[in-house]
Amino acid sequence: MPVKFRSGECIPLEMHKVRIVQRLNLLPVEERLRVSQEAGNNTFLFKNRDVFLDMLSDSGVNAMSQEQQAAMLNADDSYAGSETFYRLEEAINEVFGTKFFLPTHQGRAAENIISQCFIKKDQVTLMNFHFTTAKVHVLLNGGKVVELVKKEGLQVKSDLPFKGDIDIDRLRSEIATIGAKNVAFLRIEAGTNLIGGQPVSIANMRAAVKIAKEAGILTVMDASLLSDNLYFNKVREKEFENKSLNEITLELGKLFDIIYFSARKLGCARGGGLLTNREDLYNAMINFVPLYEGFLTYGGMSVREMEALAVGLREGLDFHVIEQTPIFVAALVKELSSFGIPVVTPPGGLGCHINAMEFCEHVPPEQYRAGALAVAAFIASGVRGMERGTISEERNPDGSEHLAEMELLRLALPKRVFTLSQVKYVGDRMAWLYENRKLIGGLKFTFEPKVLRFFFGRMEPVSDWPQKLAKKFREDFGDSL
Repeated sequence: MPVKFRSGECIPLEMHKVRIVQRLNLLPVEERLRVSQEAGNNTFLFKNRDVFLDMLSDSGVNAMSQEQQAAMLNADDSYAGSETFYRLEEAINEVFGTKFFLPTHQGRAAENIISQCFIKKDQVTLMNFHFTTAKVHVLLNGGKVVELVKKEGLQVKSDLPFKGDIDIDRLRSEIATIGAKNVAFLRIEAGTNLIGGQPVSIANMRAAVKIAKEAGILTVMDASLLSDNLYFNKVREKEFENKSLNEITLELGKLFDIIYFSARKLGCARGGGLLTNREDLYNAMINFVPLYEGFLTYGGMSVREMEALAVGLREGLDFHVIEQTPIFVAALVKELSSFGIPVVTPPGGLGCHINAMEFCEHVPPEQYRAGALAVAAFIASGVRGMERGTISEERNPDGSEHLAEMELLRLALPKRVFTLSQVKYVGDRMAWLYENRKLIGGLKFTFEPKVLRFFFGRMEPVSDWPQKLAKKFREDFGDSL
């Protein structure tokens, strides 16, 4: 909840108290340099014990509530017919109003099932914007991806409140050009992970779904980041400012043919699921759950996580719960902007996104600006962020590099995890790095996986720039960490 101080300053106030803590380590800069080198300069390969503030992702690292922890002790261990499953099914019905639920071990498992069920060779999947695994599943099943996000969605700075919206005119045009029978489905991600956590308006979803359904095209929503998106629907979309969050989620449950989600994000647990009101779609997908996930009443999830998820989904209808990430993102965006650091605006969900194209404009695009900035940020601060740029893309069929439309360093802010003093620490160290940004150089691959290379690829600097950066840090900060 944003609260105004007597000074006029408005800060995000935590509507919770901390009762369980985890010790953090802030290594000296020389050790941070060593950690990065040993991990192939890929923040995914860092050991968490070497990380001070882990802002890599919100996936599976949101703080659970005491009610979620307590519910985990009430789990019913059973391979088939567990009462835990039926409690989770009841919670999903309460939140979304959907008739059918298939559990999966996480969101990308749901993507796999949807892609295998509904994509035929050379069919196109229309999206506002892709997520890494969603795109790969489409490609692996012989499909193609066409992205239809509004042009403002790919602009770092914009006043558009819903930069994840689909360009409705382009949607009509693409369907007319491709032909409805050649479209596998329309996928809307609410909000958009790779372009700054930018939200999608309900009005835009309605308009896009209406066009798709008139053309006989299946509609799918990725609800993994829905919690943050709901916050923006409430505060930026006038129609919904006085509606309850549950009224909004029930409308979404009616709107889309299929909803899927990662519970590592939505619900602050670990797992995932597929929801639908259509029995034909449920029957089409049901066979894949025992094949890939497990029996229909657990789907690869621990029953303890299922109990926590049932509670977490209901807690996600509390505005004070869902606002925690967006208001902290806004605070970090404000902090970095005050130092002139280029960030994605308006602030979105998930995390603060720094524009590496501008921050590292002196680094050639093919030397992975966002990846280099992630390495530099860790050396400067011990903060682990995530590259969301060219490294996160797949190469073109001819092997050439597919340069991303945006090069971002994401600093994720999982719910109820970080304090305001830690946010201010990030701001200070990133301000120092921005002043010394010309020291940052590029990266090149030493090991490059063919698929999802950003997860476990390894890179090396094109020069000794990391050593020079660490030396400058020591000169400026002395014995300080």
